[in-house]
Amino acid sequence: MTKWLTKRNFIITLSIVFMILIIIFIIPVSIPLILALLTAILIDPLVKLTEKKCKWNRKISVTSIFIFILTVTAFALYYIVTQLIGKIIKFIEAVPDYLNSLSGLWIDSQSKLFQYTSVLPDEVIKPIRKEFKDIFEAMRESILSLLSYEKVMVLMTEIPNFLISFTVFFIALFLFMLELPELKKMLFRHLTTSTAEKVRYMITNLNSVIFGFIKAQLLMSFIILAVTFVGLLLIIPKYAVMMSLVIWIIDIIPILGSIVILAPWSLYLFISGDIATATKLAILAVILLIVGRTVEPKIMGSQIGLSPLPTLISMFVGLKLMGFLGLFIGPLIIILFTTAREAGIIKMNFRI
Repeated sequence: MTKWLTKRNFIITLSIVFMILIIIFIIPVSIPLILALLTAILIDPLVKLTEKKCKWNRKISVTSIFIFILTVTAFALYYIVTQLIGKIIKFIEAVPDYLNSLSGLWIDSQSKLFQYTSVLPDEVIKPIRKEFKDIFEAMRESILSLLSYEKVMVLMTEIPNFLISFTVFFIALFLFMLELPELKKMLFRHLTTSTAEKVRYMITNLNSVIFGFIKAQLLMSFIILAVTFVGLLLIIPKYAVMMSLVIWIIDIIPILGSIVILAPWSLYLFISGDIATATKLAILAVILLIVGRTVEPKIMGSQIGLSPLPTLISMFVGLKLMGFLGLFIGPLIIILFTTAREAGIIKMNFRI
């Protein structure tokens, strides 16, 4: 027992606890700064290429690339926001018509239900009617809670936080782009020669992993787009192109996924009486869900060098601890740990 109570083991244990506390408490509130640093590292080869080709110093190269990124982002945000506001206004104007049509459909489906079950005994009819009534009440409560004052106010209070984080991200990105060479020098100044070689190995691996991660996300998104387009082309050709693009964009957000579009659409058609199309859309939603949950860990693992199981676990734990961004940060932490172990910075050759 006493052989374990050494100064070295105490420092290692303390370091592990400190790292866990940083991961749980510090990283979630530092997401804009972490993303800015990672983005600056990704853009750095482009900055160096601009310096070399245009014969500019680093400050001018960084400023020109940053202005370009800012301009593209501003145009994209302007287009998205203006289109979104227009769609929201149209939706709000059409909400009464939607509710009236849904009420009519519900009354019609109830009358059909009563007609079909009129020959059945009361012991069978009453539970069925009760179930339908409970379903309708649950849907009504869900819609009202979604559009409640509290939910709207929570959303409104999140907007300033998002704007602050967005602003901090771009300011930090510009500063990191400028100071990245100095930060590297500062880091390597405190490292021995052997440790510096290990850190360089880590940075090289991380660069390839980050590009692999981006490649995996693009590949996965195009697989979802292809499956959605083919499915909708067979089910509803009229809306195949438009709705496959909408579902593709929504599916990029793993918290939501394609089910957010396909489930209400299928339910609406089912209530309308188009049971065949509703069933096909529900099957397509299940297929996309299975494809997303089975193929994504494999693609991510093959591109970033992790097996599917650690990738899935890190994405799930990251999602639970840090929300949406945890899906990306979770695998990144595992990659950092694996790369540090391969470089010899972290040694795990112990036995219990």
